[in-house]
Amino acid sequence: MPALRTIPSRAGADPLPPPPPEAEPRPATGHFAKTLRRNLTAHGFLIGAVLCFAVFSWYPMVREFLLAFQKTESGRTTWVGLDNFRTVANDPAFWQAWGNTLLYTALALVLGFAVPFVVALVINEFRHAQGYLRLLVYLPVMLPPVASVLLFKYLYDPGYGLLNELFGFLGLPEQQWLQDPDISLLAVVIASTWMNMGGATLIYLAALQSIPGELYEAAELDGAGLLRKIWHVTVPQTRLVLSLMLLMQVIATMQVFVEPFLLTGGAGPEGSTTTVVHLIYQYAFSFNDYGAAAALGLLLLVLLAGFSAAYVKLSRAEDE
Repeated sequence: MPALRTIPSRAGADPLPPPPPEAEPRPATGHFAKTLRRNLTAHGFLIGAVLCFAVFSWYPMVREFLLAFQKTESGRTTWVGLDNFRTVANDPAFWQAWGNTLLYTALALVLGFAVPFVVALVINEFRHAQGYLRLLVYLPVMLPPVASVLLFKYLYDPGYGLLNELFGFLGLPEQQWLQDPDISLLAVVIASTWMNMGGATLIYLAALQSIPGELYEAAELDGAGLLRKIWHVTVPQTRLVLSLMLLMQVIATMQVFVEPFLLTGGAGPEGSTTTVVHLIYQYAFSFNDYGAAAALGLLLLVLLAGFSAAYVKLSRAEDE
């Protein structure tokens, strides 16, 4: 009979180590502090952007609204109601400025809105050198406005300007581009279109390159030519971009100031290039009548806001 195995006694042996203590739960205050620090950083950046908008965008608008109903004389500011609006409405240059601005907007829509789209269509047809063509189109936007204006002043010069030299070579009569009140505004529109068309062209080009090629193939199978493909495929597919660019074009051209001011001194021959924004500039910095300038600026703001609201409403109704 085999001997039984005995288990040695632990008397006098080292005691078993105590079980490890349970991990204490993480205090809620530490997690809260970390979340608070992260949110404070995010809100810090957000507050900076909000302050920039408040100081440079919202405060001037509120200040303009208040100045439109005030008048400052001898350091004293008084409320004058609608007197500033009556002052600008009775100015003979008021209606001329609005007429020039509306005409400039119409001409800019014909050239500045249509030409970039046509240029984008042409560039999109190239299979090679698209990067070079995009750079070439966008280059005028990167030039300082003063440099572009000096270039066009040379082109428009009645004595040795390149355009008149070209007209003489072709047997056409020379023009007084910036001195003739009948064509001075058109000359400003041409210069402005060349200076600013690069950005719109790249936007249109990006929209064109997002159109599926299958749509054009289906149109070709149906016997559609180039113009029909543009009208029935390209325009509907880029409709949203075209609508947005049309709205931005109208808002930008209604506030034109730099090109007429640098090319013709602002007013131009017989006031032919006087715009609403240039008239605001005259009231503020030539006549020191900030109340009238603010009133005219408020009228322009209300007009553009009303146009934008109506345009958006009509666009939504058409989509529905």
